[in-house]
This record gives sequence, C-alpha cells and structure tokens, in this order.
Amino acid sequence: MGNSIDNAKTVIESGKAALGIEFGSTRIKAVLIDETNQPIASGSYDWENQLVDGIWTYSMEEIIKGLQGCYADLLKEVKKEYDAEITNLCSIGISAMMHGYMAFDKEDQLLVPFRTWRNTMTEEAVTELTKLFQFSIPQRWSIAHLYQAILNGEEHVPQITYFTTLAGYIHWQLTGEKVLGVGDAAGMFPIDSDICDYNQTMIGQFDELVASKAFPWKLKELLPKVLAAGQAAGTLTEAGAKLLDVSGELEAGIPLCPPEGDAGTGMTATNSVAKRTGNVSAGTSVFGMVVLEKGLSKVYPEIDMVTNPSGDPVAMVHCNNCTSDLNAWVGLFKEFAESFGMKVDMNELFGTLYNKALEGDKDCGGLLAYNYFSGEHITGFEEGRPLFVRRPDSKFNLANFMRTHLFTCLGALKTGMDILVKQEQVTVDKLLGHGGLFKTEGVGQSVLAAAVDTPVAVMKTAGEGGAWGIAVLASYMVHKAEGEKLEDYLNDKVFAGQEGSLIEPKAEDVESFEIFMERYTKGLAIERAAVEHLA
Repeated sequence: MGNSIDNAKTVIESGKAALGIEFGSTRIKAVLIDETNQPIASGSYDWENQLVDGIWTYSMEEIIKGLQGCYADLLKEVKKEYDAEITNLCSIGISAMMHGYMAFDKEDQLLVPFRTWRNTMTEEAVTELTKLFQFSIPQRWSIAHLYQAILNGEEHVPQITYFTTLAGYIHWQLTGEKVLGVGDAAGMFPIDSDICDYNQTMIGQFDELVASKAFPWKLKELLPKVLAAGQAAGTLTEAGAKLLDVSGELEAGIPLCPPEGDAGTGMTATNSVAKRTGNVSAGTSVFGMVVLEKGLSKVYPEIDMVTNPSGDPVAMVHCNNCTSDLNAWVGLFKEFAESFGMKVDMNELFGTLYNKALEGDKDCGGLLAYNYFSGEHITGFEEGRPLFVRRPDSKFNLANFMRTHLFTCLGALKTGMDILVKQEQVTVDKLLGHGGLFKTEGVGQSVLAAAVDTPVAVMKTAGEGGAWGIAVLASYMVHKAEGEKLEDYLNDKVFAGQEGSLIEPKAEDVESFEIFMERYTKGLAIERAAVEHLA
C-alpha cells in the first residue's frame, strides 16, 4: 500500500495526473486519475436546483461556488492522503448534465436564468421543429428552448450572441474557448455524424423558419464549435486557473479535452462507445443507449438520436420510471419484518426478494404492475399512478409478485428497445448494465437480458461514474497513440483485465418477458383510468 501511495504522490507532484469534474443534478464530483486511468483522489460538492418563477435553474453564483468547492474538497483529500499539493496536471475535462439553455449577450452576460434539462415548457417548439426537421427533438434540448423563447416573443432573443450547455459554459470560463464535445452538442442541435458537426440542412431550415423575425444573427453564429473526443479544446488560462483554484497554486496552460454531457461520460465509464454495443443505466429512472452502425430509417418520438464522444450515432431510449415503486414494496416488507422484531439488513432483503423472482412462473402468475411514479412519454402518459392488479384466479405468491415488479421496471424501456431491435433490425452484440437494479448479482442482469434478448455484462467495478469518465477522456486526449480510436484506447488501456460477468439471454426467459409485455401493453388502459380517477 505504501508503494502505491508513494507512486500516487509522485504522479500528483510531477503534474502527470488528469482531472475530471462532472456537474450532476445533485452533486458536483471531481476525480483525479493516474497514468493508468486509476482513480487516486476525489472531491465533491452537494447542490440542488431551485424552482424560480416556474423555471428549474441553478444560479451563476452557485455554479461557480460548486466548481470551486468541489476542487477545494479534492485538494483537501490530496493533502490528507498523500501530503501533496496540485500545481500542475496533464489534462482536465469538464462534463455536466446535458441539454438546457444558457444564452449570453455581447458583453458575455447571461440574458435569462439557466434553464435546465428538467424544464418541460417547450412542447409547442418541439412539435414544430420535429415536423420541420423530420427528426425527433426532445423538450430538454437547447434548440427547443431557443425556439420556444422565439415563439413566446421573449425580449432577450435578439441580443443573443452565444448559447451553450452547462459543461460548455464552465469550459468557456476556464479556457476562453466556445467549444463543445460532439456528444453534448447533440443535445443542443441535431448532429450529422458523417461530418461530426451540426446538420447543415437543418441549420438552414431553422434560419428560414425565423427569417421573418429579422434577428441580427444566424443560428450557426450562436452555437459552440463541435469537437470529437481526442481533439484539443484549449488550455487553462490565467483567469481560468484562478477561477478553479482559489488557493492560487494551479498553473495555467493545462490542456482541456472537449467538454461532454453526462450521457457521453457514462458511455466512456462503462466501455460502451463502440458500434453495436450499448449500456443501460437503471436506478430511479432508466435509459438505454445503443451505438448504431447507421442512422434510423425514420423518426420515432420514443427515441432520441444523440452521439457518442467520437460522433457516431447513438439511439437513446429514456424512461422516467424504474426502481422507485419496487423500492417502496421492499420498504413495506422491511416494515413487516420489523413489526415482528426482526433486524433487517437491506442488502440481504433486496438480495432475497430479487432472487425469489427467479423462481416465478413463466407468465408471472398472471399478475400486472405499473411503476409509474411520474408520467412516461414512451407509453404516452403525462402523469403516473403506481399500480398492482391481478385477476381472482391469478397465481399470487411472492415469487410471481417480485418477478412482475422486476419486469415492469423495464417495461417502458423494452417498448423503446423493441423499436430498435424488431423494427429497425439494429444489431446489439452486448449491453452493459449499471445502476441500482444490477446490485443483486445476476438478477437484474438476467431480467434485462430477457427483456432485450441480448447478452448483458456487469463490471465488477461499477466505476467512478461520469467524473471518472471525463477524466479518462482528458487522459485519452494526451496519451492516445497516433490514430488510436477511443474504443481501442478503452479496451486496451482502461478496461483490459477488468473482471465482469456476462449473462446470455435464456429462450424461456425471453418468452416469459414477451408474455408479460402483451399483458403490460393491453393493461395500459387500466393505468390510464387510474390517472384519470385517482386525483
């Protein structure tokens, strides 16, 4: 252990460590990695979005305070663990939750409070733009926010000289560069993967759409420049170094990689950036991402088209609901046990109940559940009501009950994934599962494999998440060999030798999930009635 501490101390003091900082919705996290991409220190800062005048936002003061607080916390850990100071780094990467809207004037002043991805006030804009582009534009995308502001006649629009995402903003403050990684840029405006830039036809369509307004700008002038993983994205300026490190120890001149969104860093952290691979993140919400060999044949409102950090097209199926209802039922079983004076270990309880699901009947005993705590756009719901329903002759036992609730966690996701696999004939060699659903060994993994009829891997190291992912992208920029692709760098230099387990789908489980989905689809009318009548 002493040797590894000495080694990490040397890496830090010689300026060879890479730093990644990711702004999540409730936590800002910094991760420092060595030359082998292993985490050696971390820091964090907790924050919460505010609802101000009906808009979900974070104040500019809080953004900067969070950046500095997170970095200061990292310095504290480095001092405590290694008795070292950070004065230089080999590279830095910034990432953040994607999409949203930050618009600036010619004085670089923010024109309206930052509108985060959580705001769903752009429906009119989304309907028009999706029809115009023949491309699915989600409500949270930056272009949807800009066009909605135009439709609303907001006074700030003619004054805009630049708009960007949160990651793009932080990167700009640190480097002076108005750039964005292609994965994050794909949440601002549709990307043409062939040129790794915004879709030029659609840019022209947008300018034509708003031509009658006679704005003093064209869309292209307002957008950040698009960069792919590995490209240089500027260096830390004197002002940027002082902004990040209030102690004043950090030197200017450190190279930064293109700033990315949390989807791109998640793909990097799970080694799923190669074509025909994907990842499923399953916790409170669930989303699946698949890297495509080519674009889809048509527009599907259920599927968002984004890219990986290299610019390859990625189909994303995002569902609002996953484990919240399941966790509530497990909480009820805990309460039941405690009523009898039993001491309950939550990991053991989850493990026991999850494994029970594997004993359930092929048809889940005829039971049905919906985990809709909130609306679910994939199945057409603005609101949700958690629901459990059965027929008098259903086989109602614990195994079938748990199997039904695990299956329904992935019901909406399967609806979207079926479009890719069954309608678009997309080939997926392997999916990587991460998040709370996969904590109990083998259970969530085999349920996902059954749902999408695809092998599912879970790594022993679930990784350090997005902050580690963006640190790896920063490291890739400076350490890659000539012409070395990101997926090869990840396979050979980052994930080589990492232990994980792969579960192949079993034919009987795939059939079991299809039987359940038939009931799930038919039963949506029951869920709709619950929303309408249970106010």
